Amino acid sequence: MSQQTELMAEADDYFHDECGVFGIFGRQDAGAIVTLGLHALQHRGQEAAGIVSYDGQQFHVERHAGLISDAFTRPDVIERLKGSRAIGHTRYATSGGGGMRNIQPFFAELADGGFAVAHNGNLTNARAVQRVLQKQGSIFSSTSDTETILHLVATSKERDTNARFIDAVRQIEGAFSLVALTTKKMIGCRDPLGIRPLVLGDLDGAYILASETCALDIIGARFVRDVKPGEMVIITNKGIESRFPFEPVKSRFCVFEYVYFARPDSMIEGRNVYEARKQIGVELALESPVEADVVVPVPDSGVPAAIGFAQAANIPFELGIIRNHYVGRTFIQPGDSIRHMGVKLKHNANRRMIEGKRVVLVDDSIVRGTTSQKIVQMVRDAGAKEVHMRIASPPTRSSCFYGVDTPETAKLLASRMSVEEMADFIRVDSLGFLSIDGLYRAVGETNRNNETPQFCDACFTAEYPTRLVDHEGVDNVRPLTLLAAGA
Repeated sequence: MSQQTELMAEADDYFHDECGVFGIFGRQDAGAIVTLGLHALQHRGQEAAGIVSYDGQQFHVERHAGLISDAFTRPDVIERLKGSRAIGHTRYATSGGGGMRNIQPFFAELADGGFAVAHNGNLTNARAVQRVLQKQGSIFSSTSDTETILHLVATSKERDTNARFIDAVRQIEGAFSLVALTTKKMIGCRDPLGIRPLVLGDLDGAYILASETCALDIIGARFVRDVKPGEMVIITNKGIESRFPFEPVKSRFCVFEYVYFARPDSMIEGRNVYEARKQIGVELALESPVEADVVVPVPDSGVPAAIGFAQAANIPFELGIIRNHYVGRTFIQPGDSIRHMGVKLKHNANRRMIEGKRVVLVDDSIVRGTTSQKIVQMVRDAGAKEVHMRIASPPTRSSCFYGVDTPETAKLLASRMSVEEMADFIRVDSLGFLSIDGLYRAVGETNRNNETPQFCDACFTAEYPTRLVDHEGVDNVRPLTLLAAGA
């Protein structure tokens, strides 16, 4: 395997974060506030970021590749983002791939003024809608599904901005938490199933929309409430208005937000993420016990579940693996002579906590399995007597089409191997996954009702809650038709 191929395979062996959105209306330092909010949401996307502000006369757009700190902490950039309202986005590429032209928020001058939109999620019918729009004369400047929303608003025959926005979102399917900005208002909207999170906050009278509550905490804002599934909130100088443009359906929030994506200090749908992850570890220990000397998390995402596992199993918890937090995208890649260091660039075994012991490794998931294999070998090389792995989620057997960048189904280890075969592949003495019912119990539900599941868990069950118009025929899916009011 070449160095480049090996590095790409390692990068593909993770669930990559989605995107984060943030907006504020009614604060003179809006651009700076959005920058801070995006800092708190950096875990949701590290590829690029953008901010659009409005100063009462014109819009200001800044979009840059890299982390928030790469560009948006420069005084000249913040000074250009004038105005008392702004929206921002931090991105990991899912639909459409990377490149400067795909950095959000998207902005355009429409017939009645400027319009900017940022999106967390993924539209499952974007290509189909784009083909219709292109036949009608629309010209797309990006390959992102989000630009579809911009064109739908621009081409709508409805009279006012609110009606055109509603007309647009009724024509899209999939997962979307949106923030939009016009000359007079800021708009937030969640898809009818509420797959992706969006919260409403308040900072001294200025309203805020954000993907997670941790973005409110960093600026000292007050959490007001979650934006409800299928809700559209309209914020103007007169206050806030709420509308529900879709037929009500049972919500299907992404359960993997609790497993991995959301920051542990966030409140998601009324649940503290850290507490949920600890409870996941408790359920895992009850379902898949093992005699061992020490519980070791695979950092950082495995830490809360490992704490819960250790407490429930009455086994000592130790940081037996230390993560190097300073390996970033700009790290100079090693030459061929040392390329087999692989995972040690990011993790190193803490030998004193491992040597001669029966070790339980706790991780959030297994994707392709190659990274798990390297971590297990590293722990064995540090002198572990036995290595057992426990995974704080069910086996991941299906791709996500709702805004999480996952390998195609055929590359997911659990889609082609049994648990026993996976254990042999990653070379552990035993392997255990949390059951789907155990995951539901950990996040506050009794179990998973097969007829009306409370969450989107398609990555584990292949039961997708919406049609997959752009992907039908690619994967074996059992879609449930979701009809929007008036669509």
